[in-house]
Amino acid sequence: MADIETDYLIVGAGAVGLAFADTLLDEDPVCHITIVDKHARPGGHWNDAYSFVALHQPSATYGVNSMELCPDRVDEHGHNKGMYPLAKHAEILSYYSKLMSERMIPSGSVTYLPLTEYRSQDGKNHHVSGILSGKDQTIHVRRKLVDGTWFQTSVPSTHKPTFEIAEGTRFSIPGDLPALWKDTGNLPDHFIILGGGKTAMDTAVWLLEAGVAPERIGWVRPRDSWMLNRKLLQPAYHRIEGLVEFQVALVEAANASETGDEMFEHLDKRGVMLRIDENVTPKMFHFAVISEGEVELLRQITNVYRQGRVTGIETGAMHFSEERVEVPDNTLFVDCTATAVPFEARENTRPFFEGDRITLQLAQTPFVPYSAALAAFIEANFDTDEEKNALCPPAPLTDSTDTYPYAVMANLMSTAILSANEKTNEFNSRSRLHPTGPAVARLIEENSPRLAALSKVGETIQANMPGVIKLGMAAKAIHESG
Repeated sequence: MADIETDYLIVGAGAVGLAFADTLLDEDPVCHITIVDKHARPGGHWNDAYSFVALHQPSATYGVNSMELCPDRVDEHGHNKGMYPLAKHAEILSYYSKLMSERMIPSGSVTYLPLTEYRSQDGKNHHVSGILSGKDQTIHVRRKLVDGTWFQTSVPSTHKPTFEIAEGTRFSIPGDLPALWKDTGNLPDHFIILGGGKTAMDTAVWLLEAGVAPERIGWVRPRDSWMLNRKLLQPAYHRIEGLVEFQVALVEAANASETGDEMFEHLDKRGVMLRIDENVTPKMFHFAVISEGEVELLRQITNVYRQGRVTGIETGAMHFSEERVEVPDNTLFVDCTATAVPFEARENTRPFFEGDRITLQLAQTPFVPYSAALAAFIEANFDTDEEKNALCPPAPLTDSTDTYPYAVMANLMSTAILSANEKTNEFNSRSRLHPTGPAVARLIEENSPRLAALSKVGETIQANMPGVIKLGMAAKAIHESG
């Protein structure tokens, strides 16, 4: 006999699982939801993140549909000055805890099992186990299992380094840095950041803003990355003109290019894409968003190592395969090599809807919470797997300049599909997580003259779509072969 009976069992209480549950509560209020998660509180990987992490994107379209994440105001200082707020680590965790304690559990429709590991499935019965209690429970699922773990998000605190660390080497993860004040008599003379992604950039900015001189920082960057310019990706109601400029630039650059690299060159000239070193052409693109102010800070660090990936570290030296590079003895190595999303997961894509299972993936790249909320809406408002999957084919999770045009093409096709369906078009017009839907609906209601800028987008997309498709299909072939 089952210990719990439920309609939907959601594995994962992070941004994905909670966005799905939140929308499902509104769309199907009589259903019962059970959520299991390994963490002690809601928020998924945010529980493990370093304390100075913040969203890359404006908070206006992150979280869940039913609850605003940050006040709708402009930051007045720091490298995000003049732009809309980026929620900080503590704010995000508080947000998800509030969501659970003030909306989900009081609804009477949600059972939340923290510190619980999903084990196995036996037909309609699913087995979970309490991590600390050791208690096994059986959950009978009347409708569907919802897998909110496809992204397998990794952060430095849960990541195992792939290089050797000699005994006695000063080594840390980003989350350790704010505690350096506790041992002021033993501070490092030098810092070396390992990794070229957004975590490494966050760490470099934190060190610089904490007062560490740029010459005391080394940076191992095997690959450089392109990043999206945050000033164009502000909340749509306030800065619709920037989003118009961004979308027009994407399709015009794609149509004018024969390769992904050429497309990025065009976007660089138009200020849509940013890079740290203007003398290096990046091949990596992981959808990171950054401000021009942050880029200026990062350019202060000139001691950059490009010998490849580190294979070992020790007091006074780093190893790159066969090469040994000397560094100051009292160096603290900071490991930022964890990959937020394992891009090899792209090989495991499957339909969103398969019988009694829903696998939450990307409906549009890189809009993670929106994709999960859309899946919940589709689940509650359409009948067959065939029509549900036709509305949200999994979007590609691309990771390079060669493959990004595929994601651009797929997003435009997804937008066309969802706009053509009356139900999903209406959902997008009211979904807080959709990048433009509610803003456009509000501007229409106000009969705003700013709507004139939007007419240009549709015309430009239509005119450039043949070139977008040509480049996108070539990128798709590269993506699927790699």
